[in-house]
Amino acid sequence: MRKQSGNRLASRTAHKVILLLLVFALSWTCVSPAAAQKEKKKKTDPPPSADSSKMLIPLSDEQQIDYTLSEMLGAWQLGDIEKLHKDSADDVAIVNGSWAPPILGWTNYLAVYQQQRARMQQVRMDRTNTYIKVSGTVGWACYQWDFAAVVDGQPTESQGQATVVLEKRNNHWVIVLNHTSLAP
Repeated sequence: MRKQSGNRLASRTAHKVILLLLVFALSWTCVSPAAAQKEKKKKTDPPPSADSSKMLIPLSDEQQIDYTLSEMLGAWQLGDIEKLHKDSADDVAIVNGSWAPPILGWTNYLAVYQQQRARMQQVRMDRTNTYIKVSGTVGWACYQWDFAAVVDGQPTESQGQATVVLEKRNNHWVIVLNHTSLAP
């Protein structure tokens, strides 16, 4: 009986010592980066470049297109016109799901987008089942989308598909054609 009690005491002591060592090691790892960061703040480094063509890890063309699509949809949801334009060519053509002529050019698209966006709140657009193909400086993507928002004060949902054609200009993929269709 005493042997078990002694083993239990030794076991508890060992657990406490291990726990104390882990806490000490964890606090040491937290202090060290904080000190290094404080030291780094004293040095003045140039601001990082926002140019995606200078990324540390180069992306394949397919990955760049996937990133461009994600960035474009994010900008579309948030109403970030600058980012939306960054990913769309000045000579972009937009074909929407309604019976209307294509919208030609960024300026014309921007006017239509701003009219639509002014009527929407709580916008969500999810992209799934994306297929991307690249041939030289041209790439295209097909994907399904799921849209939800409050439009004119009413909750609205819809699904559809999009085909997007991109062109690599100045080492940056830009959308030159966006054809969006509502699901029947």
